[in-house]
Amino acid sequence: MPPDFLAVGHATKDVHPGGYRIGGTVTYAAITAAQLGQRPAVLTRAAPDLPLAELLPGVEVLCLPSPVTTTFENVYGPQGRQQVIHAVAGSLRRTDVPRDWQRIPVVLLGPLAQEIEPDMVTRFDGMVGVTPQGWMRQWDDAGRVSSRPWDCAVHLLPSADVLVLSEEDMGGDLLQLQEYVRLCRIVVLTTGWKGATVFVEGKRYEVPPRVTHEVDPTGAGDVFTAAFLIRLDETGDPLRAARFANIVASFSVEQVGTRGIPTRAQVERWLLANS
Repeated sequence: MPPDFLAVGHATKDVHPGGYRIGGTVTYAAITAAQLGQRPAVLTRAAPDLPLAELLPGVEVLCLPSPVTTTFENVYGPQGRQQVIHAVAGSLRRTDVPRDWQRIPVVLLGPLAQEIEPDMVTRFDGMVGVTPQGWMRQWDDAGRVSSRPWDCAVHLLPSADVLVLSEEDMGGDLLQLQEYVRLCRIVVLTTGWKGATVFVEGKRYEVPPRVTHEVDPTGAGDVFTAAFLIRLDETGDPLRAARFANIVASFSVEQVGTRGIPTRAQVERWLLANS
């Protein structure tokens, strides 16, 4: 059967003292979709040194060629954490999307290093969600990452169905958030342990979290976004989708890496016990 969930963006190598682990929005989103009973696919670019078919079992992967794989490292020093980008794979363009994937019902554009050409948002017939962090970062010659304005937002967001971003992405710039809410029908601001704030056609709603014990928050925003889009497609209700996504993301932080991402049965059991 064809895929019913597509994640677009760079799968990455995330360097740590023992080597590296696979990362990237597409990784966490695709695994979440599989755990929730979907048929996920990934469109990415990477070098042959990243064995995606082996690392993402059960996910249909179209990995376009690149001389390098996008590689990140977190360096800790007196000033705190500095994110460093060591390599960036090639761009992803609307013409890279196979014709039959154009009709996939749920699509997530999750750039990490400005790799997705903004006009890709108009390539799809289904619901398109966007996480913008990769359009909101830049790096110097040494690879040190810093924030930058999201210049293409005004052109991209009117064609997107959903925008999901975090407080960290915003850097406290709530004036910019107001502009995003004006441009996109559904905007979700994730606020970690505080839950999520959902804007639907400008109206604001607070969605409380599930209380959890955090072990590893890596990828929690990507897990939330995939779960939100899937449940929104199923129900048409942004608030029910946010409640569901909060629960999925809260389970995901209770173990290291992707091991905590729950199955749909786990989530439904929790909902039944706490309704």
